[in-house]
Amino acid sequence: MPAIVLIGAQWGDEGKGKVTDLLGERVDYVVRYSGGNNAGHTVITPDGQKYALHLMPSGALSPNAMIVIGNGVVVDPKVLLAEIDGLAERGVDVSRLRISGDAHLIMPHHRAMDRVVERYLGSSRIGTTGRGIGPAYGDKVARMGIRLQDLLDPGILRKKLELVLREKNQLLFKVYNRKGLEPDAVAEEYLEYAERLRPYIAETRTMLWDALDRGETVLMEGAQATMLDMDHGTYPFVTSSNPTAGGACVGAGIPPTAISKVIGVTKAYTTRVGSGPFPTELFDDNGMHLRKIGAEYGTTTGRERRCGWFDAVVARYATRLNGITDLVVTKLDVLTGLEKVPICVGYEINGERFDDMPMTQTDFHHAVPVYEEHDGWWEDISKARSEADLPENARRYVARIEELCGTKVSVVGVGPGREENVVRHPLLP
Repeated sequence: MPAIVLIGAQWGDEGKGKVTDLLGERVDYVVRYSGGNNAGHTVITPDGQKYALHLMPSGALSPNAMIVIGNGVVVDPKVLLAEIDGLAERGVDVSRLRISGDAHLIMPHHRAMDRVVERYLGSSRIGTTGRGIGPAYGDKVARMGIRLQDLLDPGILRKKLELVLREKNQLLFKVYNRKGLEPDAVAEEYLEYAERLRPYIAETRTMLWDALDRGETVLMEGAQATMLDMDHGTYPFVTSSNPTAGGACVGAGIPPTAISKVIGVTKAYTTRVGSGPFPTELFDDNGMHLRKIGAEYGTTTGRERRCGWFDAVVARYATRLNGITDLVVTKLDVLTGLEKVPICVGYEINGERFDDMPMTQTDFHHAVPVYEEHDGWWEDISKARSEADLPENARRYVARIEELCGTKVSVVGVGPGREENVVRHPLLP
């Protein structure tokens, strides 16, 4: 079966990890294709165990799938090894992991630059996690990056470090008044990582092409989400890669003609972390309710997520941009007990109505949501497993999301567990 792409249709944290885990037992490969350890997927297994994954693909918890970190990911080797060790201690088979030799490394100077630049920006900061992801992608584009394959050649690694740190140390010291880094010390640290990572480094593109030729199923799992895409999101309040469906081809080396399905994941409301415009953001008791009941705190950072009503303009934009064939709407249960559940169906900007995303960041920043109110429901829906089990008002709410987005809602999440879903249309045959 050809490749499947799984993407976030909002600003991230939609529950992609749960969906990957749900599909994991029925796919042969799960590939992470973008981002770094600034992302986080929380997966709860049927026996109640909770896993927080940051670099490892969520398919790591599915015993039959090979797990791949593609060339489009930036890898902090210390973080990855800690995650590998943590999973192994809990009995997870990590020998199935393969990492592209072309994936770029997050180095100490990337983390240092990330932190000092954010502090320097002050109130204009982007809201990064400070983990070096942006600077690592910046060096990749500037052709100054260091890749995993460089760990296998100590001579090359040392030469690249000397060249890169010649510039970075000047910036750290002369611009930001910070101490520079010693190339030899960094090289020694990273060569220790190399010995442990060596068995996992592979030519992953050929591996995936061969799998597709054999008719096996490859699931490509994105980090972050559509509205954080470098090109298509709320720039500059975005991540440093392309987590959209098109980025899957680049970040994993899969041809676009191999993709047969794009699954978009969206919450039944909206959240985002960090700075940037957010038209439906709530600052009242409803926002506090969504945060508390939905446990809206970052998997990676622990930061409070900003919460708001469902934004159909954003969801429709994501559907059209990614070619989403199936929507998964998560956390419908969080809305239980609300008397009214609004949906944003458009924006008003300077007295003009917009039903689609406005062209400029300025207009989007000043967008006032146009709401359509829906009656809520009080029934506990966590045990619902078919659409008929849902209250009538909940069914109407999901049907309206489907109508506004222009694609089918295939799965509705009614709780955090792997099995707590209402399947309206099977995601896989």
